[in-house]
Amino acid sequence: MKKLIALFATTAVASGSAMGAIALSGTASVSYEDNGSAASATTYDADLVITGTAGATTYTQSMDIDGGTGRAVAVTGSSLATTIGPITVTADMYDEDDAATVSTTGGLSADSGDNRSVTVSLDAPIGDATIGLDDSGDVTVTGTFSGVTVSHTVQDGADTTTGSASIAGMDITLSNDAGSTTWTIGTTVAGTAVTVGSDKSVSATFGVTGNTVVVSHTAERASAASTTSTKYSTAQKDAYTTIAVSRDLTSGAALSATYDTFDSSLTLKASVAF
Repeated sequence: MKKLIALFATTAVASGSAMGAIALSGTASVSYEDNGSAASATTYDADLVITGTAGATTYTQSMDIDGGTGRAVAVTGSSLATTIGPITVTADMYDEDDAATVSTTGGLSADSGDNRSVTVSLDAPIGDATIGLDDSGDVTVTGTFSGVTVSHTVQDGADTTTGSASIAGMDITLSNDAGSTTWTIGTTVAGTAVTVGSDKSVSATFGVTGNTVVVSHTAERASAASTTSTKYSTAQKDAYTTIAVSRDLTSGAALSATYDTFDSSLTLKASVAF
């Protein structure tokens, strides 16, 4: 019994001493969407992230706290990570498929199955490069040589290589995934940042930080079934363009207005981050 009491006391002291290393952050927003020809709607969103750190170990808990369906706080993520020399152990303890609804973004739907996992990775410097190994057997080599950053991952049946560089005022990225190559080129002309991609996408950002206008065009997308490697299905979608105007206020809040040609909708949003 004395040992049990002593163990409990030690645990209580350890928990209490870690309280000073807890950080809170989050966001809150209200959006009004006219939804084009459909009925308009007002949506609310508030998220909270709790981060606890003790030495080289970090625990992160994220929650949706706006009181939506069922008026209950919903967990959106839970992870624990620790570093021991060149070895990093990460535990994803939240199974997204246990949620009441599985969120979708841009036609992508999360695959079924238990998404919890434990990952053990090794990062070791070798000259100007770093070699990494994870528990799936993938080996990644990264490094920067003469201003060009290159990363190559050796994995079963689908090696990937990515590279990025800034050349003559242009930011260039190149990626090859199992033989499929994609690229983006970005540059700034007369204060306007322009980015074009191999998927026929184009975006332009005007203005200065805190007061911007962003025009983006997304090309037509074909449908595709989910695969073992991607674990996502993609629905067909026509080309569309969005125009987003955003401004930061001295109060700490931000206002934005976004027009989407896909459904001729206008979204007005007020948000704050803390």
